[in-house]
This record gives sequence, C-alpha cells and structure tokens, in this order.
Amino acid sequence: MSNYLVRRVLYGLLVLLGVNLITFVLFFKVNSPDDMARMALGGKRVTEQAIEQWKREKGYDLPLLFNTAVQGTDQFTQTIFFQKSMPMFVGEFGSADDGRNIADEILRRAGPSLALAVPVFVLGLLVNIAFALLLTFFRGTYLDLSGVVLCVLAMSISGLFYIIGGQFLFSKTLALVPISGYAPGGQAWRFLILPVFIGVLGGVGAGTRWYRTIFLEEINKDYVRTARSKGLSEAQVLSRHVLRNGLIPILTGSVSVIPLLFMGSLISESFFGIPGLGSYTIEAIQSQDFGVVRAMVFIGSALYLVGLILTDIAYTIADPRVRLS
Repeated sequence: MSNYLVRRVLYGLLVLLGVNLITFVLFFKVNSPDDMARMALGGKRVTEQAIEQWKREKGYDLPLLFNTAVQGTDQFTQTIFFQKSMPMFVGEFGSADDGRNIADEILRRAGPSLALAVPVFVLGLLVNIAFALLLTFFRGTYLDLSGVVLCVLAMSISGLFYIIGGQFLFSKTLALVPISGYAPGGQAWRFLILPVFIGVLGGVGAGTRWYRTIFLEEINKDYVRTARSKGLSEAQVLSRHVLRNGLIPILTGSVSVIPLLFMGSLISESFFGIPGLGSYTIEAIQSQDFGVVRAMVFIGSALYLVGLILTDIAYTIADPRVRLS
C-alpha cells in the first residue's frame, strides 16, 4: 500500500506540472502580459511606461518559458512560468491583480462553497439511490418505464432552466426565498435552500439512471437467487444484498467527487450570488486574472488526483479481494 501511494503521489506531481504548463501556454496564447496590463490599467489608451511599470510590479516583465539573457539554470528559473507556477507546489499562490492574497480569498470562499456543495452531494446521493431502488423493485412495470422516461427528460433539460425556473417560481412569484445573495451564520440557509434543491433536482435524472443500471446488474447474480431461495422478500433482497454490493461502484465513484466539492459550483454560485470558489473562478476568467485562474486550476487538479487515490483506497475497503501493489 505504501509503495503504491508513493508512486501515485509522484505521478500526481508530474501531472500537476503538466497541467500547469498547458494552462500557462493556453492562457498566454490568448493574452500577452501587455494585454493583461492594459485590461488592469483600464483600457487601450495607456502609455508604454505604465504598461512596463505594471509588468515589473506584477512580475510579468520576464520571458515566458526560457530566458536567453542569462546562463545556466537561471534560463529556466528566471521566467514567468517558474516564478508564478512553482511556488504553488509549496502552497504559495501569490496575489491577484487587485492585490488581495489568493490563499486568503480561497480560505474565505471555501465555506460558502462547501455549504452549497455538501448538501447537494449528500442529499443527491440519498435521493438517487432511493429512486433507483424503487425503480429496480418495480422493474419491468409501467412505473419503471415511466421513471426511466422522466429521468431521460430530466437529463435533457439544461441546468440553467432549473435555476431560472426555480428563481422565477420560488423567489419571484411565491417570494419564499431570496432570489440571490448570501449571509454567513444562521441566516445562510435562507439563501442556500433554493440552490441546494435545484442542485439535487438537476442531478436526479442522470444519478437515478446510473444507480438503477448498477442495481439491475446485481439483481440477476447468483447470490441474489440464493437469497431468494432462502425465503427473503424482494424488499429484503434489495436492501440487504443488492444495495450492499451495488454500493461498491457507487462508493468508488462518489469518493472521487468529494475533493471537487471544495471547488464549488461555477453556474449555481454565479446565478445565486454566492461568494464561493466557483464565482471566484468566473470573476477571474472575466477579468483575465491569470494568478487566480492558475491557482484554481492547480487546486482543482490536485483535488482530483487526491480523489482518484481515495477512490482506489475506498475500493479496497469495500471489496477486500482487491489489493493495491
């Protein structure tokens, strides 16, 4: 196990380095440091002196990837890529273009993101499993067929429809909850209940169909027929055997998603005005703040790799026959 984890961590570091390099190249393929300076300074009619001063202050006056003006290893270290990307591996994300510390902003915004993402994840998982078990119990009936059709319809509707429709119905028409915004502390639930409900509703179709497929694969296996031969009812078979064995792929798939919860929801946070990491990323993209974009891509990639490792470990816990080596 320990050797496996060491190999996966080293592999993950190489992947992070590659992701940073690709992000860097793509960003500066579209925007040059001069373009970033003009946007930060407020337009195209700025002097060259002002642009050069902004680049020196922000550390964008160096070559991008290779510095021919120096010798030795400085050719690689005295570059924008090295100066901006390598410190992130030790947790130093630098400052945004507006001067605010990126790490502090991430810590401040992680709370609202988790307050939205965790309930959506937990409630969605429970609702999807419950509906999938119900359709499996009534498999081959009109209820099962109707449920599958509704799932397909739910999957075919854009998530924006749920958001706009929910805001119009529950906030604009019925005035039950605020249409957007966020308040920390005990009042947060008033702003979160609608996006959580919409988040769960938007994922019911795909989640229920996936879990139903897993349970249907289990329902015809030998251990299920053995359980039935012992006189167990169909409900007992589903709850004691099918659900337990079906949880193995569900668990491994869910664990890989958990680290990504910290990244927040880009669309929901933007539409509902929740100051989380998702809206922070959108704002950075709109303002072309490479420091924030780079940091969020790095954190997202790192969390995804952590999720993959946790998935492998969870699989060994759920199925003792699997061994990591």
